[in-house]
Amino acid sequence: MFSPISLEAAVVVLGLFLLLFEAFSTEPDKSRIAWLGIAGLGTILVLSFFTQAPENAAWMRFYTADPLAMFFKRFALVTTIIVLVMALEYRGVVTKFIFGVSPQSGLGEFFALPVLTCAGLMWMASAIDFTLIFVSVELVTISFYVLVAYMRRNTASLEAGVKYLILGALSTGFFVYGITWIFGVTGETNLDLIAAAIPHLEGSKVPLLFGFMLVIVALGFKIAAAPFQLWVPDVYQGAPTPITAFLSVGSKAAGFVVLIRLVNTFMDVPLVREKVVGTMFVLAALTLIYGNLAALPQTNLKRLLAYSSIAHAGYLLVAAASFGATGARDAIAFYLAGYLLMTLLTFLVMIVVANRTGGDDIAHFAGLSRRSPWLAFAMLVAMASLAGIPFTVGFFGKFFVFVAAYKQHQYLLIGIGLITVASGFYYYLKVVRAMYWDAPADDSRIHAQPFTNAIIATLVALIFVLGVYPRPIFDLLKVKPLMTKFALR
Repeated sequence: MFSPISLEAAVVVLGLFLLLFEAFSTEPDKSRIAWLGIAGLGTILVLSFFTQAPENAAWMRFYTADPLAMFFKRFALVTTIIVLVMALEYRGVVTKFIFGVSPQSGLGEFFALPVLTCAGLMWMASAIDFTLIFVSVELVTISFYVLVAYMRRNTASLEAGVKYLILGALSTGFFVYGITWIFGVTGETNLDLIAAAIPHLEGSKVPLLFGFMLVIVALGFKIAAAPFQLWVPDVYQGAPTPITAFLSVGSKAAGFVVLIRLVNTFMDVPLVREKVVGTMFVLAALTLIYGNLAALPQTNLKRLLAYSSIAHAGYLLVAAASFGATGARDAIAFYLAGYLLMTLLTFLVMIVVANRTGGDDIAHFAGLSRRSPWLAFAMLVAMASLAGIPFTVGFFGKFFVFVAAYKQHQYLLIGIGLITVASGFYYYLKVVRAMYWDAPADDSRIHAQPFTNAIIATLVALIFVLGVYPRPIFDLLKVKPLMTKFALR
């Protein structure tokens, strides 16, 4: 048995080991660092199924190891492993845009930093105190500041890094100011104690709601919700593609974990609940409409996926606006699990194709079915799942979200969601049209590395399996015999 908190400690030790290995290694090929990271994270992922939380521990005031936290810890580990696989495929592009005395100088840190980012994502999943939430958010954000601008000789990467830095700092200011208001009203930073204090507050709830709104603004930046999504298109397009995938999946998922815990804290008080639900409703509607409409005219696949990421945040916010309905929390977790599979599959295929075609515009995928039928099929599956076609995990994700909204009588959000799903068919399937109907500019074959092909095959299989039999995801969200459910003492 292992303590859940030892998982994060192991990830941090692994990240530091990789940095030291890179510093003292004389081997010119840095890919071994990525393979060590993949092996280490895979081992930690296996060990995560053999953990038990002590019932009395000093850190339990800040940290929880409930099933939701353990689910998203594994989510972060899987995401980081696949991102490292992408980084291996992408290393040729990175080496063109970094300074160094050797061809792969500086590449080792590109493999090591995602591991440390993973530790921050895992802490975010377990954080139940604003102090730990803030520290873990900053660990993740600062790591992304470096990774987004990592290709220092690429102006698009530098521009993305500057924009992410400025808006990330702004969101941090909102977050800290919101925490200050909530602490000033309740005298607590622990979410459970804040929930217990809210019913006993005397006088107006306006200062408390003001602090809540400030924190929601900060989280809106993290999850790419409208109208706080201004950084997304340029940052996603300019950042190295593996980091774009990491931002799109890992950062968004961790932000939603914090959002789930925060909304649960404020939902137990009737007067506050109405304001919280109203806020989630407005955010969901704006995000759905903006993300889907802005994606329609896009011709660059990375930029299209940026707006798609905003749209998917809207569907997740529909479930957040339906808290109180049975299964709303599980609907968010299932949607994010499906989003991990189809988004990482898209980016993995994109990297392989872009390495050969020299770009990531939709036009670069023209005739892919002739150059690589396997990669074209994998991209077809990813696009179909993102659009929500039946027998894929994306269909069940949207279905569970709409069921939760129906139980809470959010009929307007359901209507907006159904309309925007229809628009999603257009911009996802135009990628399919390019692959299967347009003529290729080059008839040469495109091949991926064997390990990359294995990951692609696994993701494709899981998209279909969970699109027919979704129960494994819900089983992971239940209390396991090895886990001890505990309360704050």
